[in-house]
Amino acid sequence: MKMSRMFLWVTIAVLVAGGSVFATGDKDSGSKTAAKISVTFAGTEAATTGQSRMMQEVANKLNATGRFEASVQVNGALSNNTDDLVAQAKSGVPLVVPSDPGRLASQFNIPDLNILMAPYVLTDISALQKLPDTAIFKGWQSQLEAQGITFVADMYNGFRSFYTLTPVAKVADLKGLRIRGFGNNIGNALAKYFGFANIGIPWGEVLPGLQQKTLDGCEVQVATAYGSAIFDVAKNLALTKHYMLQSSFVCSTDLLNRMPEADRKLFLDTIQQTAKKYGDIVASEEDGFYQQMRDKGVTITEVDIKEFENAIAPLYTNNDLGLSPGLKDRLFRELGL
Repeated sequence: MKMSRMFLWVTIAVLVAGGSVFATGDKDSGSKTAAKISVTFAGTEAATTGQSRMMQEVANKLNATGRFEASVQVNGALSNNTDDLVAQAKSGVPLVVPSDPGRLASQFNIPDLNILMAPYVLTDISALQKLPDTAIFKGWQSQLEAQGITFVADMYNGFRSFYTLTPVAKVADLKGLRIRGFGNNIGNALAKYFGFANIGIPWGEVLPGLQQKTLDGCEVQVATAYGSAIFDVAKNLALTKHYMLQSSFVCSTDLLNRMPEADRKLFLDTIQQTAKKYGDIVASEEDGFYQQMRDKGVTITEVDIKEFENAIAPLYTNNDLGLSPGLKDRLFRELGL
């Protein structure tokens, strides 16, 4: 067993022990005398990103009620592998994990979830505010709950673009490059039509990979790129904005079911309301992060988005993602787009 995986299991064991402290007595009472509910928010992004700050604010709000004992572990402190963290949450460990729709689609075999992260499909940030109320989203929630995981909230987390050692101005410039991307169906499809080799390694291995030149670049949102000091090595940013990344916060359905009703409502409402707040914050901060990238010596190239959209078009003609017929039209109709 690799040391990182061993560390994860030891840490999880500690969390399980802590997570055994749950409200006792009447499940629906929400009694102030009941034991506090222990939960950990765990992610891979740096502490400075909107996603990490959102989790810290949620933990602070929950702790202030006196009903929860919430902690936050970011920057891959528990694991640099998001899928591993989600698997542990599914198993009943008291974790809340920010994944994304593409990861969840692959991990839980719900191909239609890919539509939320499919290249150049959703480009309107405001659509995510309406998403929880749509029938299509509630259907995905039900499919996940049947597998033991609850999709609590979906938060805007930035547009993803390419950060590379050599300049990229057009699709052909990506050909043959070794790019760290999502190690799932969406990531592989993007690589297929843009012509690069998709390297699906944990985020914590990206900066060393760039430094050692085992990677030629990565595709990521600007806040995470800046927080991880990608600018120290990758001095070129092609502003492709090919994904509208979302932080999809999930936890064990069993974790929720063990909470008294009042506490469960407080828990869900706090996460959902804070996710909406920080989606707006992330959007408002992006221009500032781009300027900080420039200040660090990164050259930002405004690419011809239409060329990249045309290159990815066969993805939908060939239906590489296995989307249901008419899915995009249905989603847009329910979102009012």
